[in-house]
Amino acid sequence: MGLKSRRLRLDAWGFLRYPAGMIAEVQDRALTAVEHAALAKLVDGYRDRCLWFLRADFLPATLVEALRVLEAIEQHGDLAAFRETRRLRAWLSPPSNATSAAS
Repeated sequence: MGLKSRRLRLDAWGFLRYPAGMIAEVQDRALTAVEHAALAKLVDGYRDRCLWFLRADFLPATLVEALRVLEAIEQHGDLAAFRETRRLRAWLSPPSNATSAAS
């Protein structure tokens, strides 16, 4: 078939590390005030259950930190947490500039 099996590994914090080329590189940037407020609310709500390994005062300041925190909440949270992280992840994703396959 031509597909190679790729093993996912965990880094020192227990986050998934993707092999090179498996996902597109994320352009890191600072979060806006609105993004930061939405993430702070989510992080505070799930800190004890899902983010116990992070500092008590930690809040993500960059896009990469936010995506890693969302991943941890998805892995360790309930269904409501999963849905909320998916909503925030979609909101944080940059709009695509690529031409549609249908056009």
